[in-house]
Amino acid sequence: MAVRVDLNISLDGFATTTDQTPDNPFGDDWPRLTGAYTATRTFRERVLHDTSGEGTTGVDDKYAQAYFDELGAEIMGAGMFGLHNFPDDPDWRGWWGDEPPFRIPVFVLTHTAPRPSIEMAGGTTFHFVSASPREALDRALEVADGKDVRVGGGASVVRDFLAAGLVDQLHVAIAPILLGRGIRLWDELRGLESGYDVVTETAESGTIHLTFRR
Repeated sequence: MAVRVDLNISLDGFATTTDQTPDNPFGDDWPRLTGAYTATRTFRERVLHDTSGEGTTGVDDKYAQAYFDELGAEIMGAGMFGLHNFPDDPDWRGWWGDEPPFRIPVFVLTHTAPRPSIEMAGGTTFHFVSASPREALDRALEVADGKDVRVGGGASVVRDFLAAGLVDQLHVAIAPILLGRGIRLWDELRGLESGYDVVTETAESGTIHLTFRR
């Protein structure tokens, strides 16, 4: 059992983009940041439900497969669920579609009024909790059945868990782009590497896979 993080970041350390508009809600930078991951066969099968067999199968796909392996529970921030977009809509079910790719219990951190849990097709259940990182992790561990717990994001949530010393394995896929603004993963984490063994691997896409293991 381990507490894991997997994130896509830019060369300058940003895990978020800021060029979204009402007409382009993801912006042009998001596909650049996540393009190597979304091009993989595993992403296409697991997230897009594409059974054509298309998609990349190299180093990036190896990490995409590992993203979903041996998970018993997930923790994410309200922004990753999409709660910030419709904070007052009790019927909002997130932006992951009717069959989210997680297929495990997901704990959504929120400071808004309590919301009932949502059971989705495919085995995903979203639970909404107002809790500290330690408290949220304890709840996730209770239902993970001995498997790993992933802290999915966003960057601010991941940084809180890293700062609290709760992450056993951190994997970041560094896209060969510069964003220049957004939320940086590494802020206030000086010396983080001293508690981990660090390895790197470069994919065919030019993405650098950087892994910290306690």
